[in-house]
Amino acid sequence: MVAEKVMRFQGKNKDLNQLAQQILAQLQADGYKTQTKNAPLGIIIQAQKAGILRDIVAADRAFTIVIAGQPNDFTIHIGIGKWIQNIAVTAAEALLLSTLFLAVDVPEMLWTVHVENDLAKKITQIVG
Repeated sequence: MVAEKVMRFQGKNKDLNQLAQQILAQLQADGYKTQTKNAPLGIIIQAQKAGILRDIVAADRAFTIVIAGQPNDFTIHIGIGKWIQNIAVTAAEALLLSTLFLAVDVPEMLWTVHVENDLAKKITQIVG
């Protein structure tokens, strides 16, 4: 099973909406199909890479990134979850949370950890 990666940032004074837009732009530049939603739990970003992610993992899986907190104390969670069609109009947050992070097999886990670490490094660079 893949555990989510959690990064905590303090004292950065970041506008979280702007941070989410920067992360989205980086993901899109890296060839990911993305979608986002502002929810009570935070800003939710899903990213799915056409081709590799679809072929190696599964067509309905994507990286899910959740940005939550305040400008000077926020966390970013990265994990693999189910690609939720039309996340922008999904109202049932319980549904989203229940499918946020899925179990994957060992070969998928190794690839996922590699990509998660790469995403985490890029996000850390964006945060500064």
